[in-house]
Order: sequence, then C-alpha cells, then structure tokens
Amino acid sequence: MPDRLDDLAASFRRDLRAEGRAERTATIYLQSIRFFGRWLENQDRPATLDQLTRSAIRAWLAGLADDYQPGTVRTRYKGLRRFCRWLLAEGEIDVDPMAGMDVPAVVDKPVPVLDDAELAALLKACQGKTLVDRRDEAVIRLLLDTGCRVSELCGITLDDLDLDHELVIVTGKGRKTRPVYFGARTARAIDRYMRERRGHRYAHSPALFLSQRGSLSPDGVRDILTRRARLAGLTGLNPHRFRHTFAHDFLLAGGQERDLKRLAGWSSDVMLERYGSSAADVRAREAVKRMRRGDRV
Repeated sequence: MPDRLDDLAASFRRDLRAEGRAERTATIYLQSIRFFGRWLENQDRPATLDQLTRSAIRAWLAGLADDYQPGTVRTRYKGLRRFCRWLLAEGEIDVDPMAGMDVPAVVDKPVPVLDDAELAALLKACQGKTLVDRRDEAVIRLLLDTGCRVSELCGITLDDLDLDHELVIVTGKGRKTRPVYFGARTARAIDRYMRERRGHRYAHSPALFLSQRGSLSPDGVRDILTRRARLAGLTGLNPHRFRHTFAHDFLLAGGQERDLKRLAGWSSDVMLERYGSSAADVRAREAVKRMRRGDRV
C-alpha cells in the first residue's frame, strides 16, 4: 500500500528540524504538501505517494495560478520541490517528478512602505496604559526600528535585550544571531511594557513578548497588526511592510547596502535588491529632478 503524503510529511518535518531550518520555513514547506494532498482528494484521488506525479503537480500548480498571485504559486512550488528532493535523497522515490520543471514566474510589484501619517495613526491606535496597549506599541516600534522578521521578534528573550545600549540580539534563519538597533522612543516603549509585564501570569517566561497563552507567536503578531490597523483605518498591513519600510528608510538616509544586508540578516543580494528597490526609485526620481537638463536649455 502506498505511503500517505501526510505520514511522509511528518518525517520531512523532523528532517527539517534536524537541519536547523526555521519553524516558519518548515511550516511553509509543509503547507505545500498539505494543499497538494487536499487537491488530490478533491479530484477523488488518494493523497498517497504514488499520486505525486509530474502531471498531477503541473495540474495543481495551473489551478493555483487561476486563483492566487504569482508569488503564492511560486511559494507552493518551492515547498513541494523541496519535499520531492527529500523523498529522492531518502530513497522513497527513484525519480524526482519535479526535476527540470520550470519555476513559476513572479511579476515584481512596487513594494508599499508606511508613510509618517500611517505610522502616526497606527501608534495612536495603541494609546493606553494596559499591558496589551504597552506590548502592542513596543512590538510595532521594534518592527519599524529594526526591520526584523516576525519570527525573530517572537524569539527575543529577556536576556537578548539591552535597553541601555538600545540593541537586541535576534536569531534569524539558520539559527544565525545578529544585533539590531532601535531608538530612544522604542526603548521607552519596551521599558513601559516590561514594567507592566511584571504582573503577567507568565512573567517567569524567558520570552520578551507575552500573550494570554504564553510567549507571543508570529500569528499573534499578525493579529496585533490586523487589530491595530483596523482601529487606525489602515488596510493591507502585515509584518513585511515594516521590513520594507525599514530598508527603504535606511537607504534613503544614506545607509550602505552591505550594512543593510547585515542588519536585515540576508545572505543573498536578491533580497537586498527586492527590499531596496523602493528607495532606489526615490533616489532616481530625485536625481532626475536635480538634473532638469531640459529646463536649462
């Protein structure tokens, strides 16, 4: 009897953990397997290894392309491709069904950044003296000042934080650590939150940011942003917009690209180009305005 894909996915998760892959990365990979299996069942086919064929994968991706953005389709492709390569390496299959399969094209779109008015409205929506208000403001300010990933923010412990020197050590992809820096207002916001944190039922937890169930999760951060954005009258807010805004502001302020790469925890110049494109557009526009050759003749 062919192995079920969800059983193999469980083994795949253990292997990813052994490799030190970030939990968020593993979750995204496993989503591809789960969604493909669900697609098979909707086709009245069993979600088993023998159904992981090239033609089935192509049909699944084509269906995704009809309903989702190209970036989402590419993410699902990458997750299933990684799973297929693992199956081949483990001897579960003899031939990789995705070998040579083209990567779905992604059309680059302008990356939105948060302007001052939006940030002011968002922070105003956090006004209050409750623990939740203090926490949410600290979370938002830390995302803005450091550009850290939401998973990195949730992984911050009390020992990682140095309020006097306005820095925190975050653990990024591949469990690599790096310092990131924040300003005085963010330090004040975190200090206010930590004073309220003393009365939390999980105050003994090493995690900096807490929820009702213990340490704050990435989904919890997204819920915070959704709720505060609604109060501020904003739409389309997610953690990545803070990361893009950080990169945009850093480069416009004259920061060097190599320094930004280090601060953001990128190992590839591809992400540097993607996140820095909005600032490059602004610099190019301002350069053209200064030149104004046509106005001089």
